[in-house]
Amino acid sequence: MYDEITLVKEVNTQDSIGMWSKTYEERNVLCEVHSVSRSEFFQAGQNGLTPEFEMTIFADDYQDERIVKYKGQTYGVYRTYRRDDWIELYVERKAGLVKGN
Repeated sequence: MYDEITLVKEVNTQDSIGMWSKTYEERNVLCEVHSVSRSEFFQAGQNGLTPEFEMTIFADDYQDERIVKYKGQTYGVYRTYRRDDWIELYVERKAGLVKGN
């Protein structure tokens, strides 16, 4: 079953006087959301990560975003895995990734 996630891309922009600021571009894509496997949870935990989900999306929809919003929560992408025309995003919950979260 497909679900919808929001991919968030951080963009650094420079204004007319040379000051840099960070903005965020968001776009929605369809995906399949699964729990991470036990082995993924264990291996990620050994590296200090707390995996939540594996999200599979069409590879052409992914543009190296490192932030995902799903059902009101914000997640950081800690690993990706490409399978043919699909890419798996492995995410963990992170506070403070996007201002206001």
